[in-house]
Amino acid sequence: MRKNKKNKKQRFKLQIAASTDNLQTIRDFIQRLAGEAHFDSEQIDQIALAVDEACTNAIKHAYQYDASKKIDIEIWLDSDKMEIVVTDYGPGFDPEKLPEPDINHSMKNAKVGGLGIHLMKKVMDEVRFEIRPGQKNAVHLIKFKKPEKEQ
Repeated sequence: MRKNKKNKKQRFKLQIAASTDNLQTIRDFIQRLAGEAHFDSEQIDQIALAVDEACTNAIKHAYQYDASKKIDIEIWLDSDKMEIVVTDYGPGFDPEKLPEPDINHSMKNAKVGGLGIHLMKKVMDEVRFEIRPGQKNAVHLIKFKKPEKEQ
């Protein structure tokens, strides 16, 4: 017997000023959607952390804390995954040229920053960059749901 399971995609979008004051609003939005999509609490925290890091990078690096600029956040949900696309319109960067962070050095010297992309890659199942300098820069963050027996 074959189950005909529809894999309906839902799309959500948020455009918000690039200000650290808005990070909590973004986290709340992402956590609510991930919870409604039945991700477990650990996965919800991981997704929120990755999105927070992506937005912080846009605020800090793409816009140099210019809150008049916008960040677009697009979320795609289906039965087995959540994909979040965080887009800024700053100058861009080459993710392949970023050095691997020295976590021990950062922790020993209480260095803040420099771990955002590393953290995103650690907590998400897939991280992809779409960089078009002068046009847009997007980071795609994908988290697959755990099989039901693991939840």
